Amino acid sequence: MAKKYVAYVSSYTSGAENKNGIHVYDVDMKNGWLTEKEQVEITNSSWLRVSHDHRFLYSITDLGVESYTIEADGRLSLLNKASINGMRGCYLYTDYEDRFLFSAGYHDGKVTVLRLHEDGSIGEITDEIWHKGLGTAAWRNFRPHVQCVKMTRDNKFLLACDLGLDRVNVYALDHQTGKLKEADIIHCDQESAPRHMQFSQDGRFLYIVHEQKKAVDVWSYQVDKNGTPDFERIQSISTTKDPAALGVAACSLKFSWDYRYLVTSNAGENSVTVFDVDQKTGLLSMNVSLPIAGEYPKDATLLPDNKHLISLNHESNSMTFFHFHPDTHTIVMNGPELSVHQPNCIVFYELGK
Repeated sequence: MAKKYVAYVSSYTSGAENKNGIHVYDVDMKNGWLTEKEQVEITNSSWLRVSHDHRFLYSITDLGVESYTIEADGRLSLLNKASINGMRGCYLYTDYEDRFLFSAGYHDGKVTVLRLHEDGSIGEITDEIWHKGLGTAAWRNFRPHVQCVKMTRDNKFLLACDLGLDRVNVYALDHQTGKLKEADIIHCDQESAPRHMQFSQDGRFLYIVHEQKKAVDVWSYQVDKNGTPDFERIQSISTTKDPAALGVAACSLKFSWDYRYLVTSNAGENSVTVFDVDQKTGLLSMNVSLPIAGEYPKDATLLPDNKHLISLNHESNSMTFFHFHPDTHTIVMNGPELSVHQPNCIVFYELGK
């Protein structure tokens, strides 16, 4: 029996006709298309995260975070809401035991840790860390902006990408108390603006996309005999064919379902770039980089079949669809665009898993 998927798309609701900030779609894998089946009322859903046990979905909203049970057909049922005691977040992640939920705060430079209950509901705040300091650029990113949070795959450390301070803070997680303790700092290039991160499937490599540098840096990761994290940069590769182009900012970073490809997007030139991933060395090589027929591709991803690609175009209020041809290094438009108000991110979910 063919696998079935749904897609969850988060969107802003400010200025929209309604407050339905999450859209649920059935995925037509054969044709590379989405058909909407449900809209969920939630204000300004910035980011979505499915729990590692595939039972629950978490979303950022204006007043904090919300949790949902994922029903058998992919529809969502609200569990509860919780405050993050700060400004609206921009990214969510859970540890690999689904015991804690982490929120990244772009506006207030804050990392928030919340306890998760066995029924998927969100509990109390267990820790709050405000990043401090000044960046090197005297305009937008002169102060802390925590853009992304991600656990290492061994579930030992939480990484917090600070776009304003050009660094990634590494915190050891106490799995009993939910407290964080600084264990390391990954120093990125000045004015590079690290934005999003991904780990390889085996956890040996860390990938960081930099908004202003327009590049993905690849880092090897291991833990030494003293339990200290050790990161070493092994590659830096441009997200665009013209690294010197002005007015371009790298945006998203998503692995394909099988980790063979890494997808990123570029605002300004409004393009998507797909990298081939060397599974042994972790190194990247550009497969294709082409326009996506929309404005500000805030997120972009391959469907689980690796044959189709979707771009979420935040400023043109659209999703555009493409056939992906890795052998000929091309993407080809696949049907008309779908309208969605200021989309932010897309997450695929396999039904019956």
